[in-house]
Amino acid sequence: MRNTKTFFIVEAAIIAALYIVLTYLADTLGLASHAIQVRFSEALTILPFFTPAAIPGLYVGCLLSNIIFGCALPDIIFGSLATLVGAIGTYYIAHGTKKPTDPRFITANKIKQFLCTLPPVIANVIVVPPILLYVYQLEGTLPFFMLTVGIGEIISCILLGLILLNCLFPYKNKIFIK
Repeated sequence: MRNTKTFFIVEAAIIAALYIVLTYLADTLGLASHAIQVRFSEALTILPFFTPAAIPGLYVGCLLSNIIFGCALPDIIFGSLATLVGAIGTYYIAHGTKKPTDPRFITANKIKQFLCTLPPVIANVIVVPPILLYVYQLEGTLPFFMLTVGIGEIISCILLGLILLNCLFPYKNKIFIK
């Protein structure tokens, strides 16, 4: 018999590790630190569509990534919280407030899939620009940073996230915990 708590923790840990590796890859390719930041790891913010284990997995992955890559303390705290809020929003759009009787069953509604990509974009567009402006003191304005962060999040969360969702959807019952 499966221990669902153990599977939940393992799944969350795998998602956190993937988040860190993909953040490192984007950083290595120079995509994580320009005006428009494209972080491959942000595509993983679609995973709460499939499993609640993605919520702590994404939060811990973002938190550890921000620590590993030497981000400022406010960025570590609030950037990670933005990811957490986005993950929770994605989960609730996908599943509602009621616990589904079968968590493997997810409606393949394209509108719902698109809406699930929006919470991380919105959370990051609200939280990250003030950090760039006031913590890192980058040259630019708040609207400029909202635009650039928004473009990067649209590429990462919406474009790459929907590609990931559509690739994983046929295998959801085999990949994610029951």
